[in-house]
Amino acid sequence: MSDVLWLALALFLVLEGLLPALNPSGWRRMFEQILQLSDQQLRTFGLVSMCLGLTLLWVFGGST
Repeated sequence: MSDVLWLALALFLVLEGLLPALNPSGWRRMFEQILQLSDQQLRTFGLVSMCLGLTLLWVFGGST
């Protein structure tokens, strides 16, 4: 079980590093836009992202 968590963390770090590595100026512009969002918008985005992630885990992780 812990191996799966480490692999998930490693994949997360790879995916998080893609945009700043491939397009640093676009990444910077995206961050500037994110800073303009209200707390409620950020909270909603976070909750939607978590629900999407949980749904994907349920759909694709059910066979393991």
